Amino acid sequence: MTAVTAFLYTDSYLKYQFGPAHPFQPIREKNSLDLLQELHVFNGKAQHLEPPPAMKEDLLTVHTKEYVDFVERMCNEGRGYLDSGDTPATKNLYGGALSVVGGSLLGAKLVLDGEVDHAFNPGGGLHHAKADRASGFCVFNDIAVAIRFLQKNYGLKRIVVIDIDGHHGDGTQELFYDEPILTISTHRTGIFPGTGYVDEIGVGNGKGYSVNIPLPEGTFHEAYIHAFKEIVPPLVEAYEPEIVISQFGVDGHYLDPLVGLALTTKTYEEVSRIIHDLSHSFAGGKLLVVGGGGYNVQMVARCWAIMFATISQALPVESEERYNHLFDRDFPVREKRVFDRVEATVNRLKERVFPLHDLDS
Repeated sequence: MTAVTAFLYTDSYLKYQFGPAHPFQPIREKNSLDLLQELHVFNGKAQHLEPPPAMKEDLLTVHTKEYVDFVERMCNEGRGYLDSGDTPATKNLYGGALSVVGGSLLGAKLVLDGEVDHAFNPGGGLHHAKADRASGFCVFNDIAVAIRFLQKNYGLKRIVVIDIDGHHGDGTQELFYDEPILTISTHRTGIFPGTGYVDEIGVGNGKGYSVNIPLPEGTFHEAYIHAFKEIVPPLVEAYEPEIVISQFGVDGHYLDPLVGLALTTKTYEEVSRIIHDLSHSFAGGKLLVVGGGGYNVQMVARCWAIMFATISQALPVESEERYNHLFDRDFPVREKRVFDRVEATVNRLKERVFPLHDLDS
């Protein structure tokens, strides 16, 4: 064990840009790095590494050639949209997309080669992208590309994706819907992309391996952590993954303008700790974390810094006071009816999915 966590970032990520008025702003990734540098975490237990871009051949393990060529052409022209209207084609976007996919590939390689225990790519987590189309600000699905890389180069068969973004990870689910790759997604129900219901459980060899935890508006810390603990650890333990991949979108925070969940910085710290412990208990510590949603730029940097400090355990004593100021001081309203709806979803999931993994509901 190396006991090293890598933060993967290059300024090329800033090319993954849709325009100054667009909700998705990659500067949040650089802000996260800057904040961690202020906390002095890059002291041996954590390292900042700059990844090279992915190659087109990497993309073709997941995406069709027609789609990849379409993205390259549209971005060279710098006009139009890559989807129905959320994901504009901009001049440098193709190169930026290659860079963020390259970050997830390098993270996967470093973890499997034992050069680091854990790796975080804040530019990744583009979980809406499908094989042949962009969606929801996501051009290429770096999670899926990393999984194909791990399957091909390391022979991995049991890979779990724990997706905590406020939006359903529909692209990742679709790409592995008929394979025994365990995808678990917690997300707000009733918003984009309109998928991710309890009954979406996979087909064929993938039956039981797509697991969705749809959450009502206003889901708060205690309700979320209850659902997470009731569903995720038992499934991971039964699955015995060879690596844990976490899509760590933080748009479920109560200050995020797009989602409508009511999570807090404390939620993200606790989830980080649970995922970190699961990786050590069942995957030899192999953990790849990627970014995702988050549209309040300052809040994203705080949440990702908290997560990285938690999984790396690299926070020096002299930075603890500054670190503690990253946590929320105000908290959203907690409504019992919301907890009751979450509990009903948990019970449905246990009845629907747990028997497929020989778990008692």
